[in-house]
Amino acid sequence: MILKNVDATVKRETLYIAAAVGVMSLLLQSVFLIAQRWDYTVLLGNLLSAAAVIVNFFFMGLTVQRSLDKDEKDAVTAVKFSQQIRLLMMFVVVALGAALPCFNLYAVIIPLFFPRIAVALRPKFGGQTGE
Repeated sequence: MILKNVDATVKRETLYIAAAVGVMSLLLQSVFLIAQRWDYTVLLGNLLSAAAVIVNFFFMGLTVQRSLDKDEKDAVTAVKFSQQIRLLMMFVVVALGAALPCFNLYAVIIPLFFPRIAVALRPKFGGQTGE
């Protein structure tokens, strides 16, 4: 199974990202409610994008973890390939959000930035500072 050999750090940081995306998704839903623009498409778009960014972050961590056991050239190749596949996945998510009327496009695009915000806020919530 894929979770069998996952490092504790990858699990912990993915759970942090999932929690942060969850909180920010609730805030996004609240903004749409307050602006009286909420409907089911907002919820579906948010769920699609939130799931995609969490999976994306997990696979990024998994790729970095597995790259540590490789020589430098193979590690660089693996990370670049993973980045390309994950970017393609994000493109497909946005394309689905734009193409299908069951998704609110804003609710699909905005959560794509949630992990970046969560990573920037991580030091304030007991995370590593990178030093």
